[in-house]
Amino acid sequence: MTQAQKAPTLAEQADRHILYQEAVQDPETEVQNFTKFYKDIRGKKPLSMKEDFCGTGHLAAEWAKSDPKRTAIGVDYDAETVDWGQVNNVDTAGANVASRVKLIKADVRDIIEPKVDITCGLNFSYCIFETRDELRGYFAKAREGLKDDGMLILDMFGGTECYDALEEETELEHNDATYIWEHVSFNPINNHVECAIHFEFPDGSRMDNAFVYVWRFWSLIEIKELLLEAGFSKVRIFWEEFEEDDDDDEFMEGTGEYYEATEVENQESWMVYIVAEK
Repeated sequence: MTQAQKAPTLAEQADRHILYQEAVQDPETEVQNFTKFYKDIRGKKPLSMKEDFCGTGHLAAEWAKSDPKRTAIGVDYDAETVDWGQVNNVDTAGANVASRVKLIKADVRDIIEPKVDITCGLNFSYCIFETRDELRGYFAKAREGLKDDGMLILDMFGGTECYDALEEETELEHNDATYIWEHVSFNPINNHVECAIHFEFPDGSRMDNAFVYVWRFWSLIEIKELLLEAGFSKVRIFWEEFEEDDDDDEFMEGTGEYYEATEVENQESWMVYIVAEK
């Protein structure tokens, strides 16, 4: 076989969006958590949701699938990603679901209608706003797009190891690949952080920098203060419960269950939900 006829590598054949969705997203769990937070706080089931920084609209489609009365809006400025999501997540869900999901190519700050029960900004994407004025401005716009009893739900990561350059590897269950999350650099002077996602395949090929992120690493207290400054009435932090691993008494494993917390011990790595009430 000549060089021109050489078969493409697994990395060259792979779809980065499919890999990302398995590696990073769990929309069924997000829908369950959102529903629980809203019902526990507001006493009723949320029906409308706006997914900011929606990417492929994976969560928006799952939200609409979860209840025939539910509607979803997804907003992202990356046209290629939104178009992929329309074809692969929304259209493939069937006409009934697709009729209740609208993906919009725009700046998330420009879409404030129709008002929704929940707006979410997941996978830390709002960290692209690296100044207090920018982030406060986004929060104010998100609040403006909520119904009177609406809420904004964010996630955030942290822990002692998040300030270090490191790589974490995870074997994907449904795609024959290894997901690699890399902290490329961190500047403690301004909390500027650069991260990347890579994928490695059994034939030795790699998809390097499948996704690259340039963020400010915000602290929880900064986020809480800016949400209140933007007009939200209350901000709650939901912390994941941990338990000892059966095979290693010194290793604590996340349970996937979250409780409202005001004081915790720091950990090497953690992920929380931030729920801001209008």
